[in-house]
Formats: sequence, structure tokens, C-alpha cells
Amino acid sequence: MSAFAIASGIKWLFLDLNSYFASVEQQEYPDLRGEPVAVVPAMTDSTCAIAASYAAKAYGIKTGTKIWEAKKMCPRLRIVPARHDIYVDYHHRILDEIARHIPITKTWSIDEVSCRLPPKYRDIDAARDLAFRIKEGIRKNVGDAITCSIGLAPNSFLAKVASDMQKPDGLTILPSENLPGRLFDLKLDDFPGIGANMLRRLNNAGIYKTENLWNISPKHARKIWGSVAGERFWYNLRGFDVPDLEEGQKRMVGHSRVLDPQLRAPEPARLIARRLVMKAAQRMRRLNLHATTFRLGVRTVDNRKWAAEIRTQAADDTAAFLSLLSVLWNGMIRDIGPTHFRKLSISMQGLREPAQITPDLFDTRNAETVKRHNNLARLSLTMDRLNQRFGANTVSLGTTPATQSGYVGTKIAFSRIPDRAEFCE
Repeated sequence: MSAFAIASGIKWLFLDLNSYFASVEQQEYPDLRGEPVAVVPAMTDSTCAIAASYAAKAYGIKTGTKIWEAKKMCPRLRIVPARHDIYVDYHHRILDEIARHIPITKTWSIDEVSCRLPPKYRDIDAARDLAFRIKEGIRKNVGDAITCSIGLAPNSFLAKVASDMQKPDGLTILPSENLPGRLFDLKLDDFPGIGANMLRRLNNAGIYKTENLWNISPKHARKIWGSVAGERFWYNLRGFDVPDLEEGQKRMVGHSRVLDPQLRAPEPARLIARRLVMKAAQRMRRLNLHATTFRLGVRTVDNRKWAAEIRTQAADDTAAFLSLLSVLWNGMIRDIGPTHFRKLSISMQGLREPAQITPDLFDTRNAETVKRHNNLARLSLTMDRLNQRFGANTVSLGTTPATQSGYVGTKIAFSRIPDRAEFCE
């Protein structure tokens, strides 16, 4: 007997925004509408697309395509720099619109949300009408260049699968009574959680089609996956309402940046690294966290990689981490020599809330050192308040070179949506 609830009919709505970054740019700049557009982290042919419009996808351009290659595939490709602050602003406007129609259960990423349907919307006709109202609300109240695909199904997993079955601007319904039905038309790697490595495992187990996967047992799925995740997948595939796993405590605060071509020499790169540290430290204080490890990683223009970390007493002040950056930066230069850098990343790890910090019994700092540390901590908090009140970089420790995007560090990751406040730090 399964520990998971048996779902029936339709209980979930999953909404996936279509080519989100590119669509926002087309909403902001009408001359881009209908055009092949690639959104990039830096205006250089050596970078890759982080989003592509549907007109660009028609040429085979997709996320990860190198821009020099994309230009060969589509000579009239329009290249636009990513503006993560704008995408986050639209994200919240879209969430507000969805919430006018139905409560949002979970925000999965910048362009994906799932909603558990209230009982009155679990009838197919009612759910379909709701989906069309949400689509129309986004079109009218957020932007007519922004479309979404919606899936309706007995659980969130299958609703996501359904949302991918018709793009752009699609609506697909997979009621439990019709399963497996259209699922057998999908390839194995069309399902969330089946990437290249998992596909290889399935093939090694003699599973090449969705029908093969459907016909195995839960224990067999668990064996193939090597964990309970396989069993969870088996139940999800059949429409069982499998609860999401709870997320653990935040493990790190950090930023990375692909450098603009004019900022790749050692000194401007070092100044960018300092700015990344200042932003991360300010965010850590806003979250009321302290870190016990600082890490620096670099990638050079000739694709060499270097990374190192330093452990420290739990700290949250900017000056402490800038000092650690200086130690690691100088060590990195000694190891690989002066060079040009393609990418920088910094992170504060080993995060602790104030109540979790245990004083060091062997702290040998003298009174003057402790006093200096406390003064620097107060300085950091004072700078935070001034920047929050008057805008980012009102006061700063040192200067930061101007970047093409206008800000440093903050960007959207697959499963992390920056707070609006991050663009003001």
C-alpha cells in the first residue's frame, strides 16, 4: 500500500512562462517582437545564450548555444544583454496576477509556478476556464508579449509534464482517468529528473521507452535510481500526489560573474571581485547569517581554473571578507601568474544563525583587536542602512568599474530568484 495519496481527476495547475527572458525584452522593446533574439550575460561572441526567443529557436539556437555559433545559424540574430532586475520585477508582477485567480502553492523558478486547485476548480471545464483567465490576465495586466503554457493534472509532476507538451502559449490536460495515455508519446528525457546520466542508467536497465518505464515496479525504479527518488518518480508518473521534499537550511551566500571583455585584466577583475564580496556580505547580514568559510574561484580566458577557501571565525562584516579575499587573490596570482580572467566566483559558506554561534574558547585576540572588529561590524551595518535608504553604492569601500549590465553579481539562477533588495545592494 502506498504512503502517498491517490489523486484523481485534476488537482494541480503548473504554469511555465515561454522563453521568459527573451519575452520580457520583447515586451520592453516592441521592435524585438517576432525577431530572433538571444539574451546574453556579456556582449561578446565568446559567451553563450541564456535565453532565446521562439524565432531564434526556429534556427536551432537554444540556451547554451555559443553566440559566435548562433550568429552563423542566424545572421540577423538580435543580441541583448541580460537585465536580471527587470526579469525579477516582471516575475513579481506575474505572480501578483496569478494570485488574483488562484493561490500559488510553490514558485519553482523565475518562470515556473505550481498551484493546488481548490475543489471548485477540479472539474475539467472549470480548470480549463481558470487557465484561460490566467493567460488573459497576464496578457492584459502584465504584457501581451509574455505568454505561458499551462498543464493541468492530478499532481504537480504531471502538470509540469503537461505544460511542456504544447509550447508556446499551450494548455494541456492530463486527467488521471486517461493515464498513461499521451505519456507513452513522450521520450524518457522529456520527464523532469531524467537527464543524460539517468537516461543512461535507464537504458542500461533495458528501459528505452516510457512504456517500459511505466511497466516496472516501484522497487525496480528505486534500484535503478539508487535511492528513494526512483520510487517517488514511479508514484509521480502514475498521478499519486507525492509531497515535495522540504528544503534544508541555506548553505551558502555568493555571487559569480562572467566578466565583460574590458574588465578581464587583473586589476579591474580584482575590483569586481571586491564588489561581489561586498554584495554577498550585505545580503548575508540582511538574512541575519554569519559565515565560517570564504571561497574564491576563477576561470582564466585560456580556461584554466583555480579555487581555494579559508576558514574563519563566524563573521558577517564586509571588512573581514575583503581581507580574506586579498589573501586568496594574492595566493592565486602567485599560483597561476598575472593573466586575464573570464569568470569570478566568491561564496560565504558554513552559514550560522547568531544562536548557532559558539564562542571560541581559544580566542587569543587582544582587547584592541576585538574593539577594531566590533567597530568594523558597526561600520558595515551603517553602510547597509545608508545604501538601503539612498540607493546601492551610495557609500562603498573602494570603487567598482562600470559594467555593461549596470550592476554586479546579482543574477537569476535556475532555482534561485534574487530578492528585489539584492539589486539595491
